[in-house]
Amino acid sequence: MTKLYLDDEANNHDVNEHPRLSGDKQAVISLSGGMDSSTVLLRLLREGYQVTAISFDYGQKHSIELQRAAELVEYLNENGYKGRIRRQCISMIGLKEMISSNLIDGGDDVPEGHYEEDNMKDTVVPNRNKMFSSIIQSIALSIANETGCEVKIAMGIHAGDHAIYPDCRQEFRDADYVAFVQGNWDAEKVTYYTPYLDGDKYDILKDGELCCEYLELDFDEVYKRTNTSYKPDMLGRSDYKSASSVERIEAFIKLGRKDPVEYIGSWDIAKEHVEKLLIKHQNLVEVTEEMNSNEE
Repeated sequence: MTKLYLDDEANNHDVNEHPRLSGDKQAVISLSGGMDSSTVLLRLLREGYQVTAISFDYGQKHSIELQRAAELVEYLNENGYKGRIRRQCISMIGLKEMISSNLIDGGDDVPEGHYEEDNMKDTVVPNRNKMFSSIIQSIALSIANETGCEVKIAMGIHAGDHAIYPDCRQEFRDADYVAFVQGNWDAEKVTYYTPYLDGDKYDILKDGELCCEYLELDFDEVYKRTNTSYKPDMLGRSDYKSASSVERIEAFIKLGRKDPVEYIGSWDIAKEHVEKLLIKHQNLVEVTEEMNSNEE
């Protein structure tokens, strides 16, 4: 049987001294520990929200992201935002024995390459966002009912996710919200907040830079407490060949910043690898477009 419970050990002292956050601006976020959701958390703080952050342990190979999520919340608590965030880690660890995906312990190796390539579909966890969404919706509606406030469900989904992950598309989100409203009383109190839906990793990172400046936080201290790698090593160092890492490194290159997370090898090696991969990918795109044009 799948075990679903609140993982107090994973929470450590995450700010659960605040059993229910008060305030008339409430948001719930699925905080994976990745760059995208972490930036959404910063944006919510910038906009004055009280935030309930939910992390999920579903047997992912890159479970270091859960540690990073806890570390980020602790850092924010210590740097002016204590009392603004409540975090819980929900364990769904039993699912790894019943769900097939390369991202889950026991699955095949995580594929490498550019994030637009077809083999990235092997990183899809079937119906993952729907499972997460149901829990998040329940929590958000409970907060809305208890506080009388409207509640935002904040997500870091972006345009780079749409092609590979169907449950990151607006069509899925719209249908999911319709089912939520039809299945619950007063569900209209809860709405979605997806600020990066039409953007990419660079747009997210650029906004994160602005958020750090506004919140008077150290950009490097924030983002070294995130993980995007699907293939970190035993020491928690990020790889630079899996698609998720390639996409992150590209964003840092475009922003003109060194990524503060530790990479297997070094940042310079990671940066050089991705720069070469992007050139190769662009050449392939141009050749494909030329072939298609000739066929027409």
